[in-house]
Amino acid sequence: MSVVKTFGKYRYLLAELIKKDIKLKYRNSYLGVVWTMLEPLLTMVVLTLVFSSFLGKGTKDFPVYILTGRLLYSFFSNATKAALKSVRSNASMIRKVYVPKYMYPFSSVLSGYLIFLISLIVLAVVAVVRGVYPTMQLFWIVVPLLQILLLTAGIGMILATMAVFFRDVEYLWGVALMLIMYASGIFYRVQDVMSEKNAWIFKLNPLYAVIVNFRNAVFGQPMDFQAMWYAFGVGALSLLIGVFVFYKKQDKFILYL
Repeated sequence: MSVVKTFGKYRYLLAELIKKDIKLKYRNSYLGVVWTMLEPLLTMVVLTLVFSSFLGKGTKDFPVYILTGRLLYSFFSNATKAALKSVRSNASMIRKVYVPKYMYPFSSVLSGYLIFLISLIVLAVVAVVRGVYPTMQLFWIVVPLLQILLLTAGIGMILATMAVFFRDVEYLWGVALMLIMYASGIFYRVQDVMSEKNAWIFKLNPLYAVIVNFRNAVFGQPMDFQAMWYAFGVGALSLLIGVFVFYKKQDKFILYL
């Protein structure tokens, strides 16, 4: 309860930190927030041109397939990297004034989440243009949207804690993100490149589980409840571990900043 009260007390500070992160991201940028929608669109075009003839089999909805995976992975990647650096980048403020330190990784994740939600406008436009129209299954989209937030916040808290004590975590996480990307089926259909026997590699990836049901909601297909509960379990567990580890180690941060 004390943690909840503290969070409520500093909610306005959290809002200001989120605003600051967004402003810094687009500082000195002519396109500003427009780039949030333009970047995934350009990436989708490039990946579609490269992979459609090989793995997309020329399907009309392949650009939507790529974009759904790309948007989720981009948010996860960018937000976890921002959370990883959040405590160290705010070292000067931490030394001068008392602020609950978890505000920094949380604000990094939430600012990225807001940008991610804005980028979904591009997905909606591309889906309609490519003939993928909304169905009743689209209401399920709130589930993967919540799952990706839980997973990213949990991993971000763990990385933020580790990065204070071990600076090499930043480089190791960059390698890990590359492996996660290839195990998420972003620009290819898993059934086209992997046999059922080897599909367990993807099923162990919680981000892939989120992407699967996000695509199911967009394309009007039934939800994969096994993947849903797996993603919820890993996301909730990572958040609990992240909060616990961060809370236990936060008093030692000042010695390493």
